[in-house]
Amino acid sequence: MHHTLSILLQNEAGALLRVAGLFATRSCNIDALSVRVTADPALSRMRLEVRGDAASVTRLAEKTRRLVDVLEVVHLPPGASP
Repeated sequence: MHHTLSILLQNEAGALLRVAGLFATRSCNIDALSVRVTADPALSRMRLEVRGDAASVTRLAEKTRRLVDVLEVVHLPPGASP
């Protein structure tokens, strides 16, 4: 099943690598990735599209929330925008 995660994180060097690395170590392939700066230049919004069952994606979202640079993780319903 296809899932979309919207992640708010600090706009710092290496933050994207830490999030993508977490997914890689869990053998979860990222189908699509986009990152943009928010209205606050200190923050970025990352949108990840992955495939997997709901339970494994929920576990990955919880682990992502624990990363130092991550402020918020939202598991979006199909067709939603961040």
